[in-house]
Amino acid sequence: MYTIIKKSKMAELDKICEGKVKFDGIFNFGEIYKFVYTMLGDYEYKIEEKVYSEKSKPTGKEIEIVWMTKRKISDYFRFRINVTWLILGMSDVEVQKDGAKVKLNKGNLEIKFTTYLEKDYEQRWENNSIVKFMRGIYDKYIIKSRIETYEDKVKEETDEFIAQAKAFLALEAKI
Repeated sequence: MYTIIKKSKMAELDKICEGKVKFDGIFNFGEIYKFVYTMLGDYEYKIEEKVYSEKSKPTGKEIEIVWMTKRKISDYFRFRINVTWLILGMSDVEVQKDGAKVKLNKGNLEIKFTTYLEKDYEQRWENNSIVKFMRGIYDKYIIKSRIETYEDKVKEETDEFIAQAKAFLALEAKI
């Protein structure tokens, strides 16, 4: 018996940057989750949750979340940001806030943003080797400045997301 394997074509994916938000202390997991989700949505990223894993350990919960986000820029370009959450030792705590008891979470939180510029995501330049070669020339010489502009823009957005998430957690920490 023979199996036919069809080789899938891939768009070109250039890694632009990586950054992290690290926080150890008291936070509201539901609120930071909603905040980051809404922030990406406000920038018109389509968010797909690929992984949500929660394990109970003696030291607290371990949560891993992976989001793959995409935002169409043109018929040729798309921004992609992979967001990976890792929460270790998360437990529930009660704290006094404005004279009332509030249930929050305590643990070690890390949110990692990995950013890409995706070119030819509709695979229009993948039909044959000559067209693919022409795409290389097109990218390298004809639209080089546009590519650099998009790389700068997606890096700025990622830096903004990281700064906003850090600011949100810093505000929450002031109980």
